[in-house]
Amino acid sequence: MAVPEINVDSTDEFQELINNKDFRISKHIVEGILANLNTKKKHVHVLSVVCEEEDEIFDITVERKHFAETLDENLKYYVENEEYEGCQKIIEAIKSLKN
Repeated sequence: MAVPEINVDSTDEFQELINNKDFRISKHIVEGILANLNTKKKHVHVLSVVCEEEDEIFDITVERKHFAETLDENLKYYVENEEYEGCQKIIEAIKSLKN
């Protein structure tokens, strides 16, 4: 699976996306975790942020031991965006990870 990218003009723009709780960020993080539920890797690369002005790429990773809590944190954004099928997948994954 190719790691998704979000292109922004600057790190300030990316920070603004975070502050505004842009659903794309949450969706990429959740999809990255769900695609790697059975991985043995300690860290999973879920998103790259390309900052054009700074000519930088920031890689966002999630540590395997934080999968369940990260999914739980992002569940509210799926509810807010009425992505109920995604909510179900998140809930099932959290249950699976906690067992």
